[in-house]
Amino acid sequence: MKVLIINAGSSSIKYQLFEMPAEKVLAKGLLERIGEEISQLSHSFDGSTYKAEQKVSDHTAGMKLIIDTLGGPKTGVIKDVSEIFAVGHRVVHGGEEFTDSIIISEKVIASIEKFADLAPLHNPPNLTGIRASQKSLPHALQVACFDTAFHTSIPMTAYIYALPYEIYEKYRVRRYGFHGTSHSYVAKRAAKLLGASPQDFNIITCHLGNGCSLTAVKAGKSVDTSMGLTPLEGVAMGTRSGDFDPAILFYLSEKGYSISELNTMCNKKSGLLGISGVSNDMRNLRDQARSGNERAKLALDIFCYRIKKYIGTYTAVLGRLDAVVFTGGIGENAADIRELSCDGLEQIGIEIDPAANEKTNHGEGPISSSKSRVKVYIIPTNEELAIAQDTFRLAE
Repeated sequence: MKVLIINAGSSSIKYQLFEMPAEKVLAKGLLERIGEEISQLSHSFDGSTYKAEQKVSDHTAGMKLIIDTLGGPKTGVIKDVSEIFAVGHRVVHGGEEFTDSIIISEKVIASIEKFADLAPLHNPPNLTGIRASQKSLPHALQVACFDTAFHTSIPMTAYIYALPYEIYEKYRVRRYGFHGTSHSYVAKRAAKLLGASPQDFNIITCHLGNGCSLTAVKAGKSVDTSMGLTPLEGVAMGTRSGDFDPAILFYLSEKGYSISELNTMCNKKSGLLGISGVSNDMRNLRDQARSGNERAKLALDIFCYRIKKYIGTYTAVLGRLDAVVFTGGIGENAADIRELSCDGLEQIGIEIDPAANEKTNHGEGPISSSKSRVKVYIIPTNEELAIAQDTFRLAE
């Protein structure tokens, strides 16, 4: 069965075509700058890469270009569009309604639209991708896979904020969490690598990229996660502040900052960029820190300190911790960040092997020492594969 995975942004479509259940990637690509004068397509297949530039007016035209490329005489991996049996869509926010991936109906689409005010930058483009896919592939089963679904198992004690309860009742203001597809995938993968049953396995998963979140997974289920109502809460990130005293916003508003300015500051000018004043890119910051830039070093120290603090907190939440996993662009590729984030955690059974940590960089495998009671792993995330697995499960 051929399954197409779609991740639609406001002006882009990222895609992968899988042969299931073999989980073989037949082709993948990215169409960018949809709606601009010149759009760009990068399409990889059979070890080759095809690039094209042309005007693509909207997502429907974009989906047609992708389908034509997948079946093209020189770029194709299918003979006919009918070979694509199902399409899996990444949808960021499913609110409290969706606890699992689901076959898309008009009722599902209406619910995704309803949650758009909780994810205004993501749900509308996700819906645009769904509509475009329905037009281009009317015969195919359409499946929605939600970033928030994995976190719907979090108990009320962890997801209710200490605000007046009517705020939750009226507006559903609560912790939702994000990166759920990634956290779920690496947690299952870690259990498999360690030969453990997910139902008897406690793990902390650390998804570290430009956006970062940590999740406590107990017996295969998310029981707490660092992001909240929005992806702003939690550890410090590339440009997002993470946790801070909300009264700071009241104080700054009295100093003349508008709501729009405060929103931009917290989401786009804070985190690693805000502290360092140099960059939100971890590679640049590490170079700057090695060259003696004190603020770059401070940004890295704060980043690792916050991760360490969450690992300690979630160890207490879980009661028994079997493993810690690092994933995401930073989690998979920055050995020094992993080491600093685990430094001093020996008292809770976490100890890194520096040699293994360096050797396993960019790959998959254990990085904990032989004395470490808690196993520490690097596991590259694969959200597209996780969506393909869910889509195939529902298609079957």
